[in-house]
Amino acid sequence: MSDHMHILVYDNTCPSRAGVQQTIQEGSLSIHPILHSEDSSFGAEVYGVDWSKPISAYVVAQLIALQDKYGVLIFRNTGLDNSRHIAFSQQLGDKLEVNPFFYGRENDRLGEPLLFDVANIELDGSLVKMDSRRYHHSLGNALWHTDSSYHQQRSKYSILLSHGNPVEGGSWTHFADTRRAYSDLSQAKKEEIENLVVEHDLWHSRKLASPAVFGNPLPHELAAKPPAYHRLVQTAPDGRKTLYLAAHAKGIVGKGIEESQQLIWELIEHCTQSKYVFSMEWLSGGDMVWWDNRQSMHRANPYTATMTARDVRRSTILDDGPWASGVSAAELE
Repeated sequence: MSDHMHILVYDNTCPSRAGVQQTIQEGSLSIHPILHSEDSSFGAEVYGVDWSKPISAYVVAQLIALQDKYGVLIFRNTGLDNSRHIAFSQQLGDKLEVNPFFYGRENDRLGEPLLFDVANIELDGSLVKMDSRRYHHSLGNALWHTDSSYHQQRSKYSILLSHGNPVEGGSWTHFADTRRAYSDLSQAKKEEIENLVVEHDLWHSRKLASPAVFGNPLPHELAAKPPAYHRLVQTAPDGRKTLYLAAHAKGIVGKGIEESQQLIWELIEHCTQSKYVFSMEWLSGGDMVWWDNRQSMHRANPYTATMTARDVRRSTILDDGPWASGVSAAELE
């Protein structure tokens, strides 16, 4: 694989917004909002959850209400292991997404169907090889995206948990507020996109990130993940309208691919202006971030040749809301 191949990634241009502007106390919980506008808050660090024991239904309800408001919640030093990570995730929805193990369960470091290994660590403990198919698959995570939009039954939440030591030189995950971004669109643009339906395809984003390797996905990859269809403009849990976007977005129903991509990336670039974005820095093992895929986009820092081990594991909670099943084949006809 050529060292000079074109790979679409972003620079780490948005610094962590660590300056806390206020503290809100709700019972035993302390909430530190991160990104403010006149009528909106996006992202919050939450303290006061006792992660050493099962989380009560009351606290879960508190946290869901905070999630509906802020879109992204950050927890530090949780001390959770795989089983407690899964158990908390199952309190947030009836079903978790099952790992498809594209490269075989026997080749997965965790081998846990309810967790996705998004670390840069191989089965033998070495760092991921920079010329491997797995490495090039991971490059798609550095594009702005929404988890699992390529599933017809989409996900509502993702929970990413760090294990072990922090990455030397720093590591960030970046989040964009698609609710506030929608509200700032012109009325003409809102009317233009109101009823559009988007085709989401995992292999489209992989091709964007690494065209030399994923320009032609393998037959078993294509069979394992066909595209899905979702409305572009939706209603977020807090009642505001939001954009449901991702690098997985390939085409708009009724439009050609070139016109579709032009509009999709115009909207992604609008949503990811710095005024809508904050960056979470991973500080230690046990740090955890929980985001709502229905009202945000995110991206990871890309793997680099000098990166140390980054052990992060994700659970994904399936959506059970009114928009969960996307647009059916019958509706597309």
